[in-house]
Amino acid sequence: MILFPAIDLKNGQCVRLEQGDMARATVFNLDPAAQAQSFAAQGFQYLHVVDLDGAFAGKPMNAQAVEAMLKVVKMPVQLGGGIRDLKTIEAWLSKGIARVIIGTAAVRDPALVKEAAKAFPGQVAVGLDARDGKVAVEGWAESSQVTALDIAQRFEDAGVAAIIFTDIARDGLLKGINWDATIALAEAISIPVIASGGLASIEDVKTLLSPRAKKLEGAIAGRALYDGRLDPTEALALIGAAKAA
Repeated sequence: MILFPAIDLKNGQCVRLEQGDMARATVFNLDPAAQAQSFAAQGFQYLHVVDLDGAFAGKPMNAQAVEAMLKVVKMPVQLGGGIRDLKTIEAWLSKGIARVIIGTAAVRDPALVKEAAKAFPGQVAVGLDARDGKVAVEGWAESSQVTALDIAQRFEDAGVAAIIFTDIARDGLLKGINWDATIALAEAISIPVIASGGLASIEDVKTLLSPRAKKLEGAIAGRALYDGRLDPTEALALIGAAKAA
């Protein structure tokens, strides 16, 4: 079970959005590399990074900040945002990204995901961000007509490493993860699912470690870590104890 601290990049800074709205961004750190180091020092073992500008532009926009992070931390980093073609996937993996997350292209170009997952086993994840059950694309600016389950099922035998499922309605609002929808998705597919959007407190970590969530690979924590609602030491100790049990 992995707790992924999140670094969202906008204009080279570390921010958190509310419900994916770029106009509702809070800057938490001007130096993303320093933030990554801080998470490493707290004991986290895997980092989740999103290039928000890239998600809207359809190409990497915060490469400098990402590369600066890769220089200062040894833990694996998974990266999403603006990854829409094989060339970009290859470039990031060659720079040391452990796992790329394909979002919009997973909806628009499923063949790309299948090709990439085959070429880079274990290094391609799919990001499914749902609003009212339907998947949103282009940095959440547009909604599609397909459900997260529809898309996840397309990749059942493709070798995708994980599905990162976000409930947009809860993202950045500290309302707690949508466990029912996330667990239902995890139980309907064989691909590991990572919960995202709204992790608010140690209670969410306890739910993550409960028997009902046994099919989940982990969860992503953002705003709760930045504003102190979630104590990293307490959360990681709980996860460590569960692994040892």
